[in-house]
Amino acid sequence: MSGSKPDILWAPHHVDRFVVCDSELSLYHIDSAVSSELKAGSLRLSEETTATLLSINSDTPYMKCVAWYPKYDPECLLAVGQANGRVVLTSLGQDHNSKCKDLIGKEFVPKHARQCNTLAWNPLDSNWLAAGLDKHRADFSVLIWDISSKYAPETAVATEKVRLSAGEPEVGLVVTKPLYELGQNDACLSLCWLPRDQKLLLAGMHRNLAIFDLRNTSQKIFVNTKAVQGVTVDPYFHDRVASFYEGQVAIWDLRKFEKPVLTLTEQPKPLTKVAWCPTRTGLLATLTRDSNIIRLYDMQHTPTPIGDETEPTIIERSVQPCENYIASFAWHPTSQNRMVVVTPNRTMSDFTVFERISLAWSPVTSLMWACGRHLYECTEEGKASSLEKDIATKMRLRALSRYGLDTEQVWRNHLLAGNEDPQLKSLWYTLHFMKQYTEDMDQKLTGNKGPLVYAGIKSIVKSSLGTTENLRHSRSGSDRQADIIQYLSEERSLALQLCGWIKKGTDLDVEPFLNSLEQEGDWERAAAVALFNLDIRRAIQILNKGASSGKGDLNLNVVAMALSGYTDEKNSLWREMCSTLRLQLNNPYLCAMFAFLTSESGSYDGVLYENNVAVRDRVAFACKFLNDAQLNRFIEKLTNEMKDAGNLEGILLTGLTKDGVDLMESYVDRTGDVQTASYCMLQGSPSDVLKDERVQYWIENYRNLLDAWRFWHKRAEFDIHRSKLDPSSKPLAQVFVSCNFCGKSISYSCSAIPHQGRGFSQYGVSGSPTKSKVTSCPGCRKPLPRCALCLINMGTPVSSCP
Repeated sequence: MSGSKPDILWAPHHVDRFVVCDSELSLYHIDSAVSSELKAGSLRLSEETTATLLSINSDTPYMKCVAWYPKYDPECLLAVGQANGRVVLTSLGQDHNSKCKDLIGKEFVPKHARQCNTLAWNPLDSNWLAAGLDKHRADFSVLIWDISSKYAPETAVATEKVRLSAGEPEVGLVVTKPLYELGQNDACLSLCWLPRDQKLLLAGMHRNLAIFDLRNTSQKIFVNTKAVQGVTVDPYFHDRVASFYEGQVAIWDLRKFEKPVLTLTEQPKPLTKVAWCPTRTGLLATLTRDSNIIRLYDMQHTPTPIGDETEPTIIERSVQPCENYIASFAWHPTSQNRMVVVTPNRTMSDFTVFERISLAWSPVTSLMWACGRHLYECTEEGKASSLEKDIATKMRLRALSRYGLDTEQVWRNHLLAGNEDPQLKSLWYTLHFMKQYTEDMDQKLTGNKGPLVYAGIKSIVKSSLGTTENLRHSRSGSDRQADIIQYLSEERSLALQLCGWIKKGTDLDVEPFLNSLEQEGDWERAAAVALFNLDIRRAIQILNKGASSGKGDLNLNVVAMALSGYTDEKNSLWREMCSTLRLQLNNPYLCAMFAFLTSESGSYDGVLYENNVAVRDRVAFACKFLNDAQLNRFIEKLTNEMKDAGNLEGILLTGLTKDGVDLMESYVDRTGDVQTASYCMLQGSPSDVLKDERVQYWIENYRNLLDAWRFWHKRAEFDIHRSKLDPSSKPLAQVFVSCNFCGKSISYSCSAIPHQGRGFSQYGVSGSPTKSKVTSCPGCRKPLPRCALCLINMGTPVSSCP
């Protein structure tokens, strides 16, 4: 390629060889770089590869194009198109068998001299070589030569000896009679054979793309276009062809050859080369003049045009293999996404285009990602604890254990969830108490607003304003009695029941609750609840019992001794020591106990704002010791905190109301647990809350999750559970009848035909009911089967039809 930029070609059957051609042909062998030091005569292509020059052929001047013989034998045969239109077969001196020697030196000469623009070997019949020439008014521009034909004396003359770089002089032949002549009085700028048929040749002529069929050379299929340069066929989709003109690339579908199926974004500079990747489907690389950027177009979907507007989806990206301008590039024939680029000064770089990594989550939380031809899978470790697992894994395991479906013992649902999340435990105990105390609740507290208990303690407390009684009690078990003001009302008693401190009824005895805490080994909490109910002696007993059980903290004895010395004197040494001890304790309930004992009456911030104490215990404490104004302020503030944090313990305050939906929304945003949100909202929410679009969104997403996990039966169980708690969600039963002959819908076609009234509206047949019946299809007038008549006229189920 005298006077032009160098080009580069990979050997078709030697993945470690390529040739660089400009004014001469240079054959290189590519190898791995085993060390940082280069061998003599080697060039570094990348950190991993080097290239070694094997041979040079400088006996073919005025090169314009080069094509490598596609078959393995002879392996180093190349065809060179020259500026005078001649095509010369030459070699790089690597093959000396008789077949190669017979071919080397042959020249194929057109009738009139003009530039040879392109060459293309037939991939199946490798003896056919197509050459594209410039225009001549008295000659053809597409010549197909048979390199193995036998020549008559009049068609071949002896030529001068041709000296090769690595062989002895050979005598060649000049061939002037082509096998086929195509494209008269036109110019051919690019060529390629169509892989689907060895007799079809696609040529980029001067003003059109033409498909020549060698079985009938007088006819051709063509389309007028300016994009006639660089025609190339996608190796993975033989009906897809790319060509270019100036800075624009056209993608063609040979099955719909009237116009391009896609025109790629026009570049500011003229294009010099386009090439499909041989190892990756639908990946096209383009190079513009004076640029160090190669643009890649990834055709995501094979274009199969149905209508005129159908286009394939593409992803465009750019890569920069080197810093200097790129003269040409060539994809590696077998290594995935690998190419070698060459600069105008013959500097070469070995470059791999890394695939974009696409990620996909499976419904069972396995992570899959694709990189090139490789798929990688990452699964969650089975040894991870429940709290460390992804929420999708948790929800899946809970669904298998029928989580949320226990409507009798509602509190057991937290056990089905693994009994590891204290917020879930609090939620389900709250819902359990709500259900338990709603069944026989006095409706005078609720009016027409539905069960007040499901409205939450916030609403219950507001309804108690002005009905609270003040009671004075002293701490039982203390030598020195100090009166403490407690507050009592029917609503506050209900709040204590929802907190779990007392049982249903008027009895305010907390002993059953203390016994249950002792059975669970929650000694500190039990002692604190006993103390908050002004029973110091019982609190001391619980602490001593916990210390002697072997499972409790040994420091419980020390705390019990400290409690036994309680005095209400403000300046006593006991108060001073307890205030110091409180700061050294780690358990929040022990801290709250001493905060309560050392607080002034009506000022209990040390207990109320001990955040590690359960919300239900702090609320129950507030219901006993705060007046109406203080209680409302505290409940309002705590409710807002719970809503902002998405803390499920706050459902005790908000209930299943709009505030509860706001709280649950924060919880779902934080955790993604639509499963708990769905079951919770279905438990006792009023209809207006269930119709909230957020609630419906959680429910539908959970149903979709069950479907994605293929938990068909679990989804059905959930739907049944939902229909029981929310009858409005139950879909209407529908039956559609169509004619077996014409396929028309009877319920639709018969809308204007009179029907008997019974069972009429149930099956979707509209119209005025009369005594007449449907006996035939209104579309084709053929008689209907007896079962269909029963469905339409009588509303009789098919299963019971005689």
